[in-house]
Amino acid sequence: MILGENGEKMSKSRGNVINPDDIINEFGADTMRLYEMFIGDFEKAAPWSTSSIKGCKRFLDRTYALLEIVNETKGYSPELEASMHRLIKKVSDDIEALKCNTAIAAMMAMINEFYAKGSVTKDELKTFLLLLNPFAPHITEEIWQTCGFKGMITDQSWPSYDESKTQLNEIELPIQVNGKVRATMKVNKGIHAFEAIEMAKKLGNIQPLIVGKQLVKEIYIPDKIINFVVK
Repeated sequence: MILGENGEKMSKSRGNVINPDDIINEFGADTMRLYEMFIGDFEKAAPWSTSSIKGCKRFLDRTYALLEIVNETKGYSPELEASMHRLIKKVSDDIEALKCNTAIAAMMAMINEFYAKGSVTKDELKTFLLLLNPFAPHITEEIWQTCGFKGMITDQSWPSYDESKTQLNEIELPIQVNGKVRATMKVNKGIHAFEAIEMAKKLGNIQPLIVGKQLVKEIYIPDKIINFVVK
C-alpha cells in the first residue's frame, strides 16, 4: 500500500491523495511505473515521496543520456565485466523474489559505474536495457531502436551470466546504532549501499533498536561500516 506523504492512508478527506494521471503528465509513465516498484517491499506500506520520484526521473534521463557515451566496442569492457555479470544475477534473482526495489537500486549503482568510466560498450548498454525493460518499457524500447539493435526489445532473450564471474570476496561489516557497534554481518565486498542498509535493518540485534524510533540518518562507508543514527 502506498501512503500519503504524511505517512497516513490516502483519503480525499485528508487531502493527501496522489492522482496518477498528474504524475504521468509531469514525469512520464515510465517514471511512475519505476517509482511504484522502487518505493519499497511489496509486502510493506510505504509513504509517497515526491523527491524520490524525481530521483527516478533523473535515473531515466541518465539512462537515455548513455547514448552520448556509447561506443562500438563488442562485449563487456574488462573494467566492468564482473560488475555486469553480478548485475544480471542480482536483477534476475530479485525479480524472482519480487524484490524490485533492490533490483532497481542495483541498476542505479551500475549506471554510476558507466559514467565513472566515461563510456559504455554497445553490449553493456544492450544488457542494461534488457534488464531495465520490465521496469521502464517505453524508454528502453526507444533507446533500443535508436541504437539500431535488431527486433523489438520485448522479443529478446533475457541476459545470461557466468557464475564464476560474479564471485566477490566476503567481508564482515560492523553495524552501529548511534556510533556503538551492535552487530556484524557477512556481505560481499562492494555490496551496494541500498542492499547493505536494508539487510542491516532486518538483523535481530538491530531491529529492536531502530523500530519505532526516528531514523535521523543512515551512514554507509563502503566495505567499512553502517551506522544508524536514531532518537
